[in-house]
Amino acid sequence: MIEINVPQSAEQWEKYYDLRFKILREPWGQPKGSEVLKDEDEATHAMAVDTESGQILGVARLQKNSPTEGQVRCVAVSNEAQGKGVGKLLMAYLEEAARQQGMTQIVLDARQNAVAFYKAIGYTIIADSYLLFGEIPHFKMTKDI
Repeated sequence: MIEINVPQSAEQWEKYYDLRFKILREPWGQPKGSEVLKDEDEATHAMAVDTESGQILGVARLQKNSPTEGQVRCVAVSNEAQGKGVGKLLMAYLEEAARQQGMTQIVLDARQNAVAFYKAIGYTIIADSYLLFGEIPHFKMTKDI
């Protein structure tokens, strides 16, 4: 079974950031530490955990851009867990957290390989965004919640 919760212990936080680094930074030669953003203490965090093995399968965060707009960032699902519903669980958790905080819209910058996933859960592309590390196309997407 997969459970979504917030990292609590130092060990959980270490595993949370380690997965983020391995999926979102390391393949592009980025340095360890680049996966930690300066406003982490202001964000709502979520991690998907396999309750049987204790393995962290996915991580994501939500930041509040304005009273009504949230932004999802740093969504990372382990390679072995991709395509198994982990991303949907993380996004549902963060969307509910956004609603509870009074937000009515979520924006995100999706990597090209994740656009189909976000479209499938109700997000729409509103603009090309940027090239991360000079090579990974991103698209700005949004969803009213």
